[in-house]
Amino acid sequence: MHDGSSLNPCNFVSNRPIRLQHFSFVSLYKISFFTLCCTNIEIILQAGFIRWMSVFQARRVTPLTLTCFRFIASACARSLHIQPGAGRRAQPNAVLEKVFISITKNPDSRHLDGLSKQLDWEVRKVQRWFRHRRNQDKPSTHTKFCESMWRFTFYLGIFTYGVQFLWQTPWMWDTRHCWYGYPYQVMTPGLYLYYVTELAFYWSLMFSQFRDIKRKDFLIMFVHHLATVGLISFSYVNNMARVGSLVLFVHDTSDFLLEAAKLANYAKSQRLCDFLFILFGVVFFITRLVIYPYWVLNSTMFESWAIVGPFPSWWLFNFLLLVLQVLHIFWSYLIARIAIKAMLRGKVCKDVRSDVESSSEDESNTTTGGSKSTRLSSNGENGTNGHCAAVKARRQNHSSW
Repeated sequence: MHDGSSLNPCNFVSNRPIRLQHFSFVSLYKISFFTLCCTNIEIILQAGFIRWMSVFQARRVTPLTLTCFRFIASACARSLHIQPGAGRRAQPNAVLEKVFISITKNPDSRHLDGLSKQLDWEVRKVQRWFRHRRNQDKPSTHTKFCESMWRFTFYLGIFTYGVQFLWQTPWMWDTRHCWYGYPYQVMTPGLYLYYVTELAFYWSLMFSQFRDIKRKDFLIMFVHHLATVGLISFSYVNNMARVGSLVLFVHDTSDFLLEAAKLANYAKSQRLCDFLFILFGVVFFITRLVIYPYWVLNSTMFESWAIVGPFPSWWLFNFLLLVLQVLHIFWSYLIARIAIKAMLRGKVCKDVRSDVESSSEDESNTTTGGSKSTRLSSNGENGTNGHCAAVKARRQNHSSW
């Protein structure tokens, strides 16, 4: 059995033991924050090797890779009869454009009557202009399919690599090995690759959010990605990569199933979508509500205390992990609510995530049938998270066009 006193992280500053009371928490966190920033810069530069395949070959290899993947995703979409949206654009009109940008995107009858008189247009023509203008900003099903396919490819690939790598590690089967020898643990090439790949991906998500499909939870997801980068960097700085790899693996287990369900939904394969969503829900509940607290949190809170003893970063690290568990409970509640409503109505409707609005094809189909097109929020009762009640209510609201 290892001696916990000799493994105290406070001793890694120098070869001589340093007493904990010589440090103030404020000074320690200032040093940790500075080290975190410097390490982020270092890891970002090193992560460029994975994401850009070296600075000199980035211009040649990366565009080719992204272009090939785009063609592959588009070919898969076309094989499933998902065609790129033609996207009828609204005719240029300065008055209506100003109203659309500064006042409202869904004018009521009062605004419609006023604009009709001002432009000497029929009310139906004004309504049609606003519908076409809204469709310009909405992603087509083809665009959403290609984006989900890219995420599915990465999540499946990183999950496969995580299984292959962690299967050979001792801390996969006995989490106490996460703390034996801490903080003097060697960063193996496989563990380093796992960490840098995950960090590079979440950095890319932060910046790609500005050009990808805009969602209602844009700010929340941006903060989430920022916090994820902070957690990965924090565990890297404190040499907690072993237990950090377990946290990453638990979270990667269900992500590719969600993207697969979305792909089936876009391909209008309802049975496959329902099956994948149920499978995603089961895996999500098991990994986030059972494995994560009893496997990961038990190791970080109790095993680390028994083997290493208390150290300053122990408190912050476990606090962040507990906050993550609170989010797991919240998202599990939302998924359970979606699943219950889906079972009562016989299918999972719309997207299982949080697109800001339905695609342009969805609205065109809806308006053709004479029903009102309303926006769908991300997590409310009218969200695109599989809430069939919203679709039913939307169809019942008769519109003048």
